[in-house]
Amino acid sequence: MTYGINTFLFTSPFTNDSVRWFPQFRNWGFDSVEIALEDPANITPDFIQEHLANNGLTCQTVCAAMGPDRDFRGTPKQCQTAMTYLKALINIMAGWGSQTLVGPLYSSVGRANQESADDYAMQWQQVTGHLTTLAHYAQSKGVRLAIEPLNRFETDFLNTVEQGLRMVEAVNHPALSLHLDTFHMNIEEKSLPDAIRRAGAHLGHLHTCGSDRGTPGNDHTDWTGVRNALHEIDYQGGLVIESFTTDVKVIAKAAAIWRQIEPSREEIADKGVRFLRTLMA
Repeated sequence: MTYGINTFLFTSPFTNDSVRWFPQFRNWGFDSVEIALEDPANITPDFIQEHLANNGLTCQTVCAAMGPDRDFRGTPKQCQTAMTYLKALINIMAGWGSQTLVGPLYSSVGRANQESADDYAMQWQQVTGHLTTLAHYAQSKGVRLAIEPLNRFETDFLNTVEQGLRMVEAVNHPALSLHLDTFHMNIEEKSLPDAIRRAGAHLGHLHTCGSDRGTPGNDHTDWTGVRNALHEIDYQGGLVIESFTTDVKVIAKAAAIWRQIEPSREEIADKGVRFLRTLMA
């Protein structure tokens, strides 16, 4: 099992300059950097790969940033923009040896409406088709996809493990799996351990953070239950800390982080990875 850190905690947008954080990530004890790549044009892939290697790190996962113009539920233009963006990420990942493209690949974050049953069904079919196309492309590049249900305030489309599994089963492609997040599960699931068990072999990725978006372990999450459920399903993927603070303004606004939840982002990373390693051991 690998332990990773999502770059949103320290920087947005991710650029070549963001590699300055890599030595500290390694010093804290992370194996992997989950690069949240808003715009592929912001980086030189070979430069990033060189700095990962120089610091003994890998990029096992890349996190997609789905903005208003990237939406498989939207207009033909929004769908095409999303497809072009996600394929560009996959191409970069193939060069890095990254395993999984993660996040709410199906829709823009923040799109939360009261859709009619007919509109929802139409969007479902549209998303299914686009994810099928993307899964075929990812498989051709040796990459997997993992779709992330979000809480009700960030999307009206996929909120729970059950909904996520229905989409995975509708696409029915070996390159598509489920990405769960302890923060979103804390809001939407009756039981985090039961949700993980329900995901079972379809669980391709897990984001970990406190129930308040702070440090894993410094919250009311049933972490022992989470660990036991992960062991029961023989989860072999990574554990990635995805927490936010007020330091990165654009992310703080998007994630509604209006106060300092923890003393510092450095403490979230340092204490968080030590907690997860002790927990899983």
